[in-house]
Amino acid sequence: MQHTFLHAALALATATIIIPVSSCQSDKHDTADEAPSIEVARSQSDSVTAYRTIPGTLHALNKVDLVARVNGYLRSINYKKGDIVEKGQLLFTIEDTQYRDAVNQATANLASARSAHEYAASHYQAMEKALKFDAVSLMEVKQAKSTLEQAEASIRTAQAQLETARTQLGYCRVYAPFRGRITASGPSVGAYLNGEGAPVTMATIYDDSSMQAYFTVEDGSFLKSFAKDSATAAGYDSIPITFSEQLPHNYYGALSYLSPDFDPSTGTMQLRAVIKNPYGELRDGMYASVKLPTGTNANAVIVKDASIATDQLGKYLYTVNDSNKIVYTPVKTAEMANDSMRVITSGLPAGTLYVTKALLKVRPGMIIKPVITH
Repeated sequence: MQHTFLHAALALATATIIIPVSSCQSDKHDTADEAPSIEVARSQSDSVTAYRTIPGTLHALNKVDLVARVNGYLRSINYKKGDIVEKGQLLFTIEDTQYRDAVNQATANLASARSAHEYAASHYQAMEKALKFDAVSLMEVKQAKSTLEQAEASIRTAQAQLETARTQLGYCRVYAPFRGRITASGPSVGAYLNGEGAPVTMATIYDDSSMQAYFTVEDGSFLKSFAKDSATAAGYDSIPITFSEQLPHNYYGALSYLSPDFDPSTGTMQLRAVIKNPYGELRDGMYASVKLPTGTNANAVIVKDASIATDQLGKYLYTVNDSNKIVYTPVKTAEMANDSMRVITSGLPAGTLYVTKALLKVRPGMIIKPVITH
């Protein structure tokens, strides 16, 4: 009886041991089968140009204040505010009565001076002939010559007065000096303009077919480094320009001016970049961010920027090891590259698998089925 009891106890103990072992194997099998499919990519090695972002301000390529330089009532405004006006287009007319009268008077004075000169020339010639026959004195001849010279001077004075009168008459009509966008008029039609006392600004015209971005850098070594890198120097012709608000089109500038000296009060040097404005989206006075190239890294490690997360310790990626386990990997980052990629400066070698999507669904130590994307 006792012997039978021992055999039963031993059988029960054996069964108890076998059951957990069988359960563990089943769990392990289920975990491998249920590993989620997660999209991953390999970190790449590529040539990347580094940029330094510098604040700047846009200015129109040409900007001119249109002014009234004569006195008179404003008779007409021949454009609509905000219009694109063409070079030579008539924009304003100012009352010209007094200036037209001045031209007529100056024309008459010139005719009178020429008539007096003609008489003085004939008289002088006659006096010279008479002197040969002792019919007149030498003093009379000299007097005739002096009168002729005064007549010549009167002609020059009358010509100058006529030119001045014509110039002032021309100021009564204001034309566009170049093709550009024009502001609203300051004075209204019928307003009296005292332009002779001080030029009166009528409007401002902007040639905004191209813009100039003005910006400054603070040290010479920053610019000297460009000359050592031909790839960086080539980037001067296509400097990325961005704005506080996203515009429908992308803009790039070509470096057009480099100040020959530094401002001693600030220790900075001014630069300019010309930006084409074919869509008319850029305006004078806009703030811009100029991404000036600073150097080229031929073997930079880059990953998709959206794959990088941040916690209290800094930036990190979820990488995948040879056992398909998720690994928390701290990294240090630099500038963007190729629009959507981010440069990794440390913490990640090229060719490493990293998670690109579903970052909230994975955790360190988790086993996944990596699905490689490009």
